[in-house]
Amino acid sequence: MRRLILSIDQGTTGTTVLVLDPTLAVVGRAYREFAQIYPKPGWVEHDPEAIWATVQETVPRALQAAGATGADVAGIGITNQRETTIVWERGTGKPVHNAIVWQCRRTADFCRELKQRGLEPLFRERTGLVLDPYFSGTKLRWILDHVPGARARAEAGELAFGTIDTFLVNRLTGGVTHATDVSNASRTLLFNLHTLAWDPELAAHLGVPPAVLPKVCGSSEVVGVTKGLGFLPDGVPVAGIAGDQQSALFGQACFQQGEAKCTYGTGAFLLLNTGSRPVMSQNGLLTTVAWKLGPRVSYALEGSAFIAGAAVQWLRDELKIIPTSPEVEPLARQVPDAGGVVVVPAFTGLGAPHWNAEARGAVLGLTRGAGRAHLARATLDGIACQIADLCHAMEEDLGAPLTALKVDGGAAANDLLMQTEADLIDRPVIRPQLVETTGLGAALLAGLAVGVWKGEDEIRSTWKQDRVFTSEIDAAKRKGVMDRWHKAVEAVKTFC
Repeated sequence: MRRLILSIDQGTTGTTVLVLDPTLAVVGRAYREFAQIYPKPGWVEHDPEAIWATVQETVPRALQAAGATGADVAGIGITNQRETTIVWERGTGKPVHNAIVWQCRRTADFCRELKQRGLEPLFRERTGLVLDPYFSGTKLRWILDHVPGARARAEAGELAFGTIDTFLVNRLTGGVTHATDVSNASRTLLFNLHTLAWDPELAAHLGVPPAVLPKVCGSSEVVGVTKGLGFLPDGVPVAGIAGDQQSALFGQACFQQGEAKCTYGTGAFLLLNTGSRPVMSQNGLLTTVAWKLGPRVSYALEGSAFIAGAAVQWLRDELKIIPTSPEVEPLARQVPDAGGVVVVPAFTGLGAPHWNAEARGAVLGLTRGAGRAHLARATLDGIACQIADLCHAMEEDLGAPLTALKVDGGAAANDLLMQTEADLIDRPVIRPQLVETTGLGAALLAGLAVGVWKGEDEIRSTWKQDRVFTSEIDAAKRKGVMDRWHKAVEAVKTFC
């Protein structure tokens, strides 16, 4: 019998399952997209049953690709889109409403009300987060207030809340386990970074009954075993859980204080390992739990750009100037620069360090000579500028420059985007051989829990880089690009 690790990477637009062997080789892979639901402008939902269906489909396909069976799986790791919120019936497992996705802005008014009540400093100090619709707590409250009878049923213990990891653990274990890990819990506005427990006072402010909350576990421990599934045998340990960005940080082997990574997916997320103590940002960044291994907790600073790869999808699907996402790079390379065009991809608001929920996307600097290639180039520039802002904010909080930035995610395969990023941050940008580091991180956490790998040193020794990008522009040009970007961002804020 082989000792393989199954990693379920449940993302915003689809589910990827990886099968890894003890050498960290990916021996099987499967992917399936699912539909996005937009009930109103600024609202985003998923059908939880559609998400579960992708897991049911991709797990056996990945095992088949690996030439393996469920009996070969030593453990399961789960990583997930973090703040997306589901409430379901404990007795049946049936969701009471569609999942409210992390991108959804429907709770902006409630967040504004909490700020007006002077509560943001309290939430900031205890959770490391800002009062923004991004996070799970206000989404949970919305479901309890808008689904008939939900609040009373939640208070009676009949309903369960969870982020996607919790929902999948519950389904994989046949409804037995209701649990999350510290990294996902720290994204809810309900979890105290200092006590590492749910905070009753914050829950009361958000109108969340404690009975609905899951148990909080470490990121690398057996939280339950499979039960009653048609595609896996009973008894397989569910042994690793981490939110997608923390999982990518782990998968990039950023185990030490001061190591950073950026994942370029639907959004882009920059995380810096700050070690055993939370560092509270003075520059609009978030403080979050990175992971918990046994008794040891690691924290991170995080900056989030809500739209990254989704901006390229906008070029493809709405403007139809490219037939496939990878074709944005050769189109953008047709011009030496964006020709003064600036794209601010704030389609669902501005994240860190601006935190403007009302902001919307904009294209500025158009001339009669601006064409498809300029728009493609400006879109890539806009993605890179967002991350440059985050890097600079992070350096301010650290009081020291970043030494390098490891990158991953689908858009990290775009050489022009990565070169632009290196140009704008003036730091080496390091791309690994395996860019699916989100799924890798969950696999590593699970493998550590079940003994497939012995420790972080063994993992680090296997991490391999693909390419290093270094800046090719001078300081004056860098300043010109960033100054133009900041003027555009201020224009967007003023307009909205």
